[in-house]
This record gives sequence, structure tokens and C-alpha cells, in this order.
Amino acid sequence: MTASSSPKQSLLQYSTRTLTRAEQALFCSPFQLILFKTMRHQSVPLPLISGVRGLEQQYTKKLLSEGRAERELMWLIQVGLLRREVDGQGITDSFRLTPLGRQIVEKWEAQNFPVPTPSLWERLVNFLTRWFSISF
Repeated sequence: MTASSSPKQSLLQYSTRTLTRAEQALFCSPFQLILFKTMRHQSVPLPLISGVRGLEQQYTKKLLSEGRAERELMWLIQVGLLRREVDGQGITDSFRLTPLGRQIVEKWEAQNFPVPTPSLWERLVNFLTRWFSISF
């Protein structure tokens, strides 16, 4: 990863492999693009993402327990898309986009079409990548 300068902002350059893995993890996740758009501007606490509130906010594609939502968010942290918020007392239950996550969300917004639905193959690759990264 290298930094490049542009008049608008400094962008980090990520490898194709990193971008592909991150995009795949994002669109295989149970979350809607609106959640990530919100995370660009503010942190979002876990209770707003999970349960009925997550559906009401249109943050999730389906009802998720708090534990399941947190596991899914932790995977997105592991691939570099999200980070946990920290305050004076330590880690909080809120999440924000990283520069990588911001770059991907901005790309999808600029294309002005919905997040692609992953194919069965993409879901399998994401599952195996996730499983192997946790197993070892």
C-alpha cells in the first residue's frame, strides 16, 4: 500500500488482491450500502445495526442478532474495511469505515447502482477465506 497525492485528498493505493477481497467481503455481508454510507460520516453503534432496529434503519438485509452482527462486523474489520471507535475509556460498540472501506463505498456510490449480489462462487470463496483466516 502506498500513498499518492491528489488535489482532493490523499488516497492510499491498495493491491488488486486487497481490493478484491475487501469488496467481496463487503458484498457477501448481510449489510446494506446505506450502513456503510452512514459510517463514512459518523460511527454507528452495534445496537442500531442488530435486531429490529437494523432492519428499520435499512442497515441489514435480514434480522441479525447482536452476536451475529458483531461477528460479521469483526470480519469486515479483519479485511480492513471497518474499525472500532475508541473513546477515553477504551473500545466502544461503535464502528466506522477505514480509508479502504471509504474508497470502496465511494466507488460504488459513483457507479450509481446497487451493491452487486454475490454469486454462489463468490460466497464460497468468501466463506473459505474467512474460515481459513480464523482457523489458523
